[in-house]
Amino acid sequence: MSVTIYHNPRCSKSRQTLDLLKKNGIEPVVVEYLTDTPTADELRHIITILGISPRDLMRPKEATEAGLDDASLSDELLIDGMSKHPAVIQRPIVVAGTKAAIGRPPECVLEIL
Repeated sequence: MSVTIYHNPRCSKSRQTLDLLKKNGIEPVVVEYLTDTPTADELRHIITILGISPRDLMRPKEATEAGLDDASLSDELLIDGMSKHPAVIQRPIVVAGTKAAIGRPPECVLEIL
């Protein structure tokens, strides 16, 4: 099974999650999403398998800074905004096959492996 981590190397939780995966014998595909930003379609897929709303995938402070905190914005506008402002996206996200988890706390990702 292929495992992908959407990773920010400057984030301690992201680093801890990557280390946890490796300690469990998993060498994930590492996507540094701030420079290799997921497309709107990729974000839609991640949101679907997480079973959450686009707003739940957003970091509140960064969403405000990017102007994406308006409650009237549609899901499509939020997804488009995340693809344009990747710092808004929660981190880390681990995708394993047809399952995904946000690594907050890092141990949450072990449930999908």
